[in-house]
Amino acid sequence: MEILDVDLLAFETGSAEERRAVVDGVLRSLATGFVYVEHDLSIDLIDEAYAQLEAFFTLPQECKDTYVVPGSNGQSGYTGLLVETAAIADVPDWKEMLNWGAPLGDGHPLRAKYPHRYGPPTLPEHDLPGVRDLLMHFHHSVADLQRRVLRIIAEGLGAHETFFDEMLTDGATLTRAIHYPAMEQAPGEQHVWAGEHADINLITALPRATAAGLQLKTSDGEWSDVAPPEGSAIINTGLMLERLSNGMIPPGIHRVVSGEGQQGDRYSVVQFAHPTPWTILAPMPSTVTAENPLRYSAIAASDALDKVLYEINLVEDGRRVDADD
Repeated sequence: MEILDVDLLAFETGSAEERRAVVDGVLRSLATGFVYVEHDLSIDLIDEAYAQLEAFFTLPQECKDTYVVPGSNGQSGYTGLLVETAAIADVPDWKEMLNWGAPLGDGHPLRAKYPHRYGPPTLPEHDLPGVRDLLMHFHHSVADLQRRVLRIIAEGLGAHETFFDEMLTDGATLTRAIHYPAMEQAPGEQHVWAGEHADINLITALPRATAAGLQLKTSDGEWSDVAPPEGSAIINTGLMLERLSNGMIPPGIHRVVSGEGQQGDRYSVVQFAHPTPWTILAPMPSTVTAENPLRYSAIAASDALDKVLYEINLVEDGRRVDADD
């Protein structure tokens, strides 16, 4: 099964036949956990965001460390090298990250309950003036793209196309800029840029990466490069969507590795589409049939996320892997 490239605008503005073709293409492609989506994101916006984020990661370490947000568990601000660890691994990833999302007002119950997810974003405005507005614009633009892609998926699962809209409203969607330093600088050969894993959320969008390295795991256990056409974003599926679809849409198992002879750094910006924390994740009725009986129990989105944050070594008071081990 190959990753297909679909046209988002054909679903939104095309004929009924064109819409059906896009839905069919997305569902067939997501058997791999991945699909390429031709989009209308501003190329200038992507260029500017990536340029500023590269500038951030080249700042002195002591400057970057001022953007660490204690208690955020990797959901806000800066996360340094050798922290995040794939759930099935015991060796930390060779990467550093900057995380941000959209804040909610002081009186909102979600901000009171989850301040590290809904408080003001911690962005390097002091060192890079103007970066806050730029990165929030980027965040909202990609979040809108993800909402539109989920409308295709909803229709493919037998629901109204707006099925996901409510759970995305004030969702804990997280944008993450990632710097993968050159592998020759890693402290040991056991490290990779990002170990084998599945994302926890609904879907993940990657508008661009500056170098190769992303690979998906095929159904026969082999690794295959993920390389979208120019002008298309990568969309991969997460564990929450697997549960909601009763297993009809598997999560995209992937890793990021430096190829043989590959040199230099890699930069990417991904966005994880999350539902609101109080969403109950239970299989959609349309996905439960005699041929596909109920496979999953219900769980709150907040609990599902907290479980994975521990597994991937981001819970600060409960690190299961120490970089010095």
